[in-house]
Amino acid sequence: MKKAAIFILILFTKCFAGMQAQHVEIIKFDALQQILSSNNDTTYVINFWATWCKPCVHELPVFDTAFTKYENKPVKIILVSLDFKREYETRLVKFVNEHKTLPLVVLLDEPDYNKWIDKVAKEWGGAIPATMVFNNKNHFRYFHEDELTFPDLCKRIDEGLKK
Repeated sequence: MKKAAIFILILFTKCFAGMQAQHVEIIKFDALQQILSSNNDTTYVINFWATWCKPCVHELPVFDTAFTKYENKPVKIILVSLDFKREYETRLVKFVNEHKTLPLVVLLDEPDYNKWIDKVAKEWGGAIPATMVFNNKNHFRYFHEDELTFPDLCKRIDEGLKK
């Protein structure tokens, strides 16, 4: 009886953990470009980061907190990972699930940054973390290359919602 209870507990734990796991989609720049050019009521927060970037990892809780704060507003937070595609399962998916990351996470499979960085923001030098907050319908755009604090991120999101 005791072995059966332990087995059921282990099975339940594995099933529950599986439900908590977040899917991380691999995308090309074209998919990101569609979001960047969207013209709807949504204010988008796009953060470029990587698991190997200490300031990026340090900043991630800011996006989790913002995700919770704005979950009932027209705000979409997307964490765009610049990790290596070959480490998708072993590093990125593992990291996202261990940290229970709340926003949508995608892996941008475009290793030649020079082909797409200027299309995101002409002022972007390529360093990460980098965050863009925009609402094309409201003609609002903000780009920041470095860590953001929670109050600064909220200020920018609120500006995108109000314009």
